[in-house]
Amino acid sequence: RWAWLPPRGPARTTEKAELPLVPSRSSSLDEKLPAAGGVSTDRPTPCTRIHQSISGGGGGGGESIARWSTPATMVADPWSWYAEIPIVSRLYLTTSFVTTAACALDLVSPFSLYYDLSLIFRKGQAWRLASNFFFFGTFSLDFLFHMYFLVRYCRLLEEGEFRGRTLDFVCMLLFGAGLMLLLAPLLTVRFFGSSLAFMMVYVWGRRNEHVRMSFLGLFPFTAPYLPWVMLAFSVLLGNPATTDIVGIATGHAYYYLEYVYPVVARIRGWPPRLFIFPTLLSSLFNLASSRRAQPDQPDVPRPVIVEPGADLR
Repeated sequence: RWAWLPPRGPARTTEKAELPLVPSRSSSLDEKLPAAGGVSTDRPTPCTRIHQSISGGGGGGGESIARWSTPATMVADPWSWYAEIPIVSRLYLTTSFVTTAACALDLVSPFSLYYDLSLIFRKGQAWRLASNFFFFGTFSLDFLFHMYFLVRYCRLLEEGEFRGRTLDFVCMLLFGAGLMLLLAPLLTVRFFGSSLAFMMVYVWGRRNEHVRMSFLGLFPFTAPYLPWVMLAFSVLLGNPATTDIVGIATGHAYYYLEYVYPVVARIRGWPPRLFIFPTLLSSLFNLASSRRAQPDQPDVPRPVIVEPGADLR
């Protein structure tokens, strides 16, 4: 039955394989694809070229860039790209898009979303404490620019630095939002969504200080300088710098309390942590989950121990 098969000849030499544009299903573009059938896969794919142009050829911290960074993934299957976004980043992106769309369709007025301390306390409009973080202006190129940086660096933080620590990531966002609201009476800023996005860019840059980047392919720099490059570019376009500076200052405050102060405190014998909000929330959640895990026990009458010879009347 094997007579029809051609005889086995010497192994033929083949050229290097052209890998498809669609990225692999690995968690990082730095992982090498396995060679199939002895075919060499040394030629960099378009995905790895895009990745190397951003992270500088896989430098420190570049491995955290996920496969969604290739535009072909989002264009080919938008729903899969959306479903792969972590939960916190997905909720923030969805809420921001829905809020902006509602304002564009005149379903909601932007004047009912901005932060105003007098309206919050005098008229009870408490939603303004949160709504000002979800409005990024009308649908325009500036809106797409902010959405790109929001979902990109929010996702990179949630999948990289805060992988498996969703509660800590939420606490970081709450800390940044709370600090911005405390500074709001001293500023003329009414919407802090861009500031919160700048805060995430700053924290990601400081935690990936060896990642090499480039601005429009003109000059290279490392990731910690990314927020300052974005600030300079925004000022050149005629935008006010206050919003971006607030995000940078808030991000630096979080970075110092979370990563710098514990090291200094351990050396000088100070209290180990000042930013204990995540620990308190984690303790509360663990206490609540442990109580839910214990089923309600029915009331069982306790046995009565009677001593021998005791009078039972």
